[in-house]
Amino acid sequence: MSVDPPPPPLSPHPPRRPDRDKHSLDYVARSLLAGGIAGCAAKTVVAPLDRVKILFQTNNPRFEKFSGRFLGVFRAAKEIRDERGIRGLFQGHSATLLRIFPYAAIKFMAYEQLKGVMAGEGGKLGPAMNAVAGSLAGMSSVFVAYPLDLLRVRLAYEVHAGEAPTLIGTARTIYHEPNVFYPNPSPVARPAVGVLNFYRGFMPTIYGIIPYAGVSFLVYERLKTFAKIALAPYTLAPESTPTRPTLTWWAYLSCGAISGAVAQTSSYPFEVIRRHMQVAGSPASPTSARSTPEQSEAAARRTTFQTAQRIWNRKGARGFFVGLSIGYMKVIPMSAASFFVYEWMKVRLGID
Repeated sequence: MSVDPPPPPLSPHPPRRPDRDKHSLDYVARSLLAGGIAGCAAKTVVAPLDRVKILFQTNNPRFEKFSGRFLGVFRAAKEIRDERGIRGLFQGHSATLLRIFPYAAIKFMAYEQLKGVMAGEGGKLGPAMNAVAGSLAGMSSVFVAYPLDLLRVRLAYEVHAGEAPTLIGTARTIYHEPNVFYPNPSPVARPAVGVLNFYRGFMPTIYGIIPYAGVSFLVYERLKTFAKIALAPYTLAPESTPTRPTLTWWAYLSCGAISGAVAQTSSYPFEVIRRHMQVAGSPASPTSARSTPEQSEAAARRTTFQTAQRIWNRKGARGFFVGLSIGYMKVIPMSAASFFVYEWMKVRLGID
């Protein structure tokens, strides 16, 4: 009597659909979800470091004494925690999550779509086109998410004692601040140009995202390919197959961490310029506290070049890399978590 063979064991991964159209609405929606969740997870991991870094970058008067010191990050974080508790280290994080979900979702989705469009024969991208696809994806996401990034920075920058600033209150304050089109702040209704205040520092963001996103995706894809081929005996996961090579969790984390460090170095000066422009005009900024109203208004309307020149005059080349050590402490785990969670979500959603 013949015995039927036992059924094959269930795979821990959902079955892959090789015929899935990458330009279909279903694929786009799944890649948006995977990217958004990856971005939120990564930002939550580094939220306390992110807040301290913003305070250092913008020369906040209360925290400038900690900048440049080996243990300055931890002492600044301790002072925030002592004053406001653990919640103080996550001040502005709600705005971060509101910003990062659409930002990361659009970035990863756009990158996947651009890869499909730009890939040559065999569906593979060369290094140059990899960088171009990453840069264009990053630029696309910035257009959508920048106002929320500005809100996050301003919420993180406020350190005065008393009640913590709210998202709505901070947005209202930014809207009524002076700008090049409407130099006189007023509590009454303003023209629509007040919306432009939410794009203060936007141009250096675009300048910075080109090398950051481009280098980040380029290095990650090259390292991932290298790990799958040259380091295969050590980095391939047990469930990996010749047609579907999969890396171990630590290999994905390592590729993401290295790509983040390289990308951060290439774009950091633009990030410092952007932070200075974002807090210009804030009542808590050093400019507003020490200057006449006319000088404060002029600071709020500085161009990218003028802001860079002011940083150079104050601190020289070093001023463009203030907080870079925190940047590494932040971006290495953030980039590692972001790429790892994205790869994990792609498998779970059946789009890898």
